[in-house]
Amino acid sequence: MRFVLSSKIFKATVTEANVNYSGSITIDKSLCVSCGLWFGEKVLVVSNTTGKRLETYVIEGGPGSGIICMNGAAAHKIKKGEEIIIMGFTLSDKPITPKILFLDKDNKIIKTN
Repeated sequence: MRFVLSSKIFKATVTEANVNYSGSITIDKSLCVSCGLWFGEKVLVVSNTTGKRLETYVIEGGPGSGIICMNGAAAHKIKKGEEIIIMGFTLSDKPITPKILFLDKDNKIIKTN
């Protein structure tokens, strides 16, 4: 068994950073459904802007809102306006094809794999 990439949101733009929340990343529900991320799922978040990386979990944002909000301590590492990649992984005994979303600067899907 290996952990393999199962979901990826590429070039998302952070729309908010809220240090006064208890933690996690808020992601537009429509984006999560499109790439197969579950609410509560552990994700790796990487900033293309700074190179910083962190692990957190997904909470649901309004569908179609385009929201990508870093919450709690994560908001100190990744700020509003940064470009990020969000990745989910699954444990599998064989290779899988991940669901990948490519976004524009307004967090709208421009392409999928």
